[in-house]
Amino acid sequence: MAIPGDKTAVEWLVSAAPDPDACRWQWERNPLGVALLPAGRRWDVLILPGELGRPTLDVLRLLLDRPGPVLADFGDSRLGFFVPAGTASRWLGTGVRGAGRGAWIVAPYPGRATGGVRWLVLPDGEGTLTDPAVLELAMHEAAARALAKEGRRS
Repeated sequence: MAIPGDKTAVEWLVSAAPDPDACRWQWERNPLGVALLPAGRRWDVLILPGELGRPTLDVLRLLLDRPGPVLADFGDSRLGFFVPAGTASRWLGTGVRGAGRGAWIVAPYPGRATGGVRWLVLPDGEGTLTDPAVLELAMHEAAARALAKEGRRS
C-alpha cells in the first residue's frame, strides 16, 4: 500500500545516489524493495541498539512534531536515525555506530513492505533530519527512564 508523499520521499532519497535515475530504476525493480544509498552526502545515520533506539524514538516523538527518518532492521535490533551530514565523524557516544561519508545504507522503498529493513519514520521528502543535539537529549532521557524503571524493579 502506498503512503501519500512516497514519491516525494523516493525523490529525496535517490537524490543522494551518484546516479539517481539508475538508483530509482534498480530500486523499483528490486524484488526485495531495497537499495544501497550513500551516507555522508545528504545525511548521516546514527545507529543505536534497539533497546536504546526504541525508547529514544518514543522521546523524540514527544519533543518534535516530526523527527527525521528512522530505519529499523529485522527484529528492531538496531535503529538508524538520519542526522545532518558530518555528524557521524564527530559523534562520540559509546555504543552508537555512525554511517557517514564512505558508508552505504540499505534503504527500503518508501511505502513498500519488505522482509527486513523498514521505515519507522518515513522521509518527508523535504529533507527533515533529526538535530543531533535533540537526539542526544532524547537518548539521555530514554536511558534515564530505563534506569528508573530498573530501580523500581529492584
